[in-house]
Amino acid sequence: MTELIITKPDDMHLHLREGDILKHVVKDTQKQFARAIVMPNLKDPIKSVHQAEIYYQEIKKNTKDLNFEPLMTLFFNNALNIDEIRKVSESSLVHAIKLYPSGVTTNSADGVDAIENCFNIFELMEKFDVPLLVHAESNDKNVDIFDREKVFIDRNLSQIHGEFPNLRIVVEHISSKEAVEFVFDSGDKVFATITPQHLLFDRNDLLSHGIKPHHYCLPILKRSEDRLAIVKAATSGSPKFFLGTDSAPHFKHEKESSCGCAGIYSALSAMELYASIFETENALEKLENFSSKYGSDFYKLPSNKSKIKLTKKEFKIPARIQVGNKEIIPLFAEETLSWQLSEI
Repeated sequence: MTELIITKPDDMHLHLREGDILKHVVKDTQKQFARAIVMPNLKDPIKSVHQAEIYYQEIKKNTKDLNFEPLMTLFFNNALNIDEIRKVSESSLVHAIKLYPSGVTTNSADGVDAIENCFNIFELMEKFDVPLLVHAESNDKNVDIFDREKVFIDRNLSQIHGEFPNLRIVVEHISSKEAVEFVFDSGDKVFATITPQHLLFDRNDLLSHGIKPHHYCLPILKRSEDRLAIVKAATSGSPKFFLGTDSAPHFKHEKESSCGCAGIYSALSAMELYASIFETENALEKLENFSSKYGSDFYKLPSNKSKIKLTKKEFKIPARIQVGNKEIIPLFAEETLSWQLSEI
């Protein structure tokens, strides 16, 4: 196969940040995707529908000439009540609430410390059919970083799903075989997003022959068997798994530092990367559902009308993206990919 035309995909897990960086990175996303679930963990987290509407307008101001629709989310917080959750359920802009355990990733200090104190909110979300998106990692400092996803699933997520079986849940950016098994084994309300980095890399790619700061993300890259389990899930054809890049821009000097930021910027060439992975697995015919159908079905959205074309043609990813006098290093910078994308 040398050409693939599919419905324009949606990115169901994206970080756009704010200010100057937003203006630059959103243009990369709109070339690849028609819509995106936008994460709420800004420096001042998006905790209410009103804040989400303001952030939506900021994004739209920078996409007024682009065919792109941001799908907003709220940052899970203990101030959520029945009135706010009802507003979410009735909003045409806000589509889910994202739970971060406190301190597990960028701008998550205001996250949750005690999951058991959140059950009244989960009950309301289940009642109003508001999806719960979960960064599924334990913030217990005594838990090894490579086991934090598994431990969170065992200690917390299994209980949440057991107590609220009709609550729609997305386990975001799964990174372990245990997460794959949990999603497969759970009821028809539990789904997962899959990133390009967790399909492409394991911890050897991060740590062997010197630390690779631009491969550092959270959840952290894990073992080879974890990566292979995620590849199998993505290419299985199961509607429980769909595309979410977790593209997360940080400036080069923030990544290449004594305490480098977690996040990989993949929005520049995400669909080319997914196409390469699915081709390797002889599963190109399953790419459209994974990237363009299963996610929109979960969020009860209509299919996109536009198409994209992927052509079997080598191209080189640029070394850097300039944002003023700063730089973002994209995933696979200066590497050559075997697929190239063009909009129809």
